[in-house]
Amino acid sequence: MTSEKRPGALRTIGEVSQALGIKHHVLRYWETQFPMLRPVKRSGARRYYRPEDVELLGEIVRLVQGEGYTLRGARHFLEHRASAAKGGPAPRTRAVAAPKEPLTLHESLKNLRAKVARALDSL
Repeated sequence: MTSEKRPGALRTIGEVSQALGIKHHVLRYWETQFPMLRPVKRSGARRYYRPEDVELLGEIVRLVQGEGYTLRGARHFLEHRASAAKGGPAPRTRAVAAPKEPLTLHESLKNLRAKVARALDSL
């Protein structure tokens, strides 16, 4: 993030939005989907993001746009990683059934094309 602020300074939602290429409303929505994302809120509910919030948002962008995770999958991944880092038990999850039929080559290529497009859009 190139800015004239100190590295540890709080960032506004506009600064974070511009740096990550994510719209304001998406950042606000992600706050509801990722409980570990808690920007500081000041008067008038203005959001200020700490460096660790910006780092977490960058990780979410990478998972969702770069690797094709759903928001739910990205939240699970981050929760599991945080739990493993603390040495605690992994969060409980439901068993996920295997797909009934494997993807065809055409479907696999379409998925790959979509992932590449999202990755290029995030540059």
